Amino acid sequence: MTAQPGFTPHVSTLGSGPRRVLALHCTLAFGGAWAGIARQLGDSVTLVAPDMPSHGKSADWDGVSDFSDTVYAASLGVMDAEPMDVIGHSFGAATALRIAVAHPERVRSLTMFEPVFFAVAQEDDPQSMVSHNQHAAPFFEAMEQGDSAVGARAFNRMWSGAGKWDSLPERARAAMVRAIHVVPGTHGFLFDDTEGLLRPGVLEAVRIPTAVMRGEHALPVIIATNDGLARRLGNAENLVIEGAGHMGPITHARAVADHIAAVMARG
Repeated sequence: MTAQPGFTPHVSTLGSGPRRVLALHCTLAFGGAWAGIARQLGDSVTLVAPDMPSHGKSADWDGVSDFSDTVYAASLGVMDAEPMDVIGHSFGAATALRIAVAHPERVRSLTMFEPVFFAVAQEDDPQSMVSHNQHAAPFFEAMEQGDSAVGARAFNRMWSGAGKWDSLPERARAAMVRAIHVVPGTHGFLFDDTEGLLRPGVLEAVRIPTAVMRGEHALPVIIATNDGLARRLGNAENLVIEGAGHMGPITHARAVADHIAAVMARG
């Protein structure tokens, strides 16, 4: 593991209930984005929500260490000694999966909303990856040209459906531009399965109560990824949130939280 030396994330604590939940945000967001979910889950839980490097109030990624390893190590570092429920969104969901595989004894239940662990789609449905790469071409082109602002705008359009870039608050745009350089640093883990999660029997051995969730309007690559994970994991439900897209934990917090509560009850 080549995590960033000395990196300690800023952590938002949402709620004050007895049941402790690790909440891992998506790329270009921050830990506080889980506030809506925390409100819906009510006073029985406390969400521990770290900011990834270059996100929120955390220090920047150094660009040299492995970004995925840094997020993984930082997430483990804020977990309690006792088992926690773990929820994640997008890249945060892929990190949650990695934690569940490596440390099942620390995870009471696992909820993943649209995990971007695309190695599954590459193996199960290569055509969905062709579609993804075409869809993502403007982002990749901008990053190759070193244009972070255009790259952040393209990435935001692809995943959030948030409308015109110029309509977003300047603070939100600046935060996305600051964070966008981390995305290429996730490629090995997400696309090439550098952690070996798809080796025979690895995911099948995960018996933690799990929900694999996506929006009704998910991209084909997400559908292939979720379906593949649900087939492989040993104790998983495959769920669809009506009317939602990739940002379902924010736009459809009530429906997502209801499913989180259900899988937590199984744990």
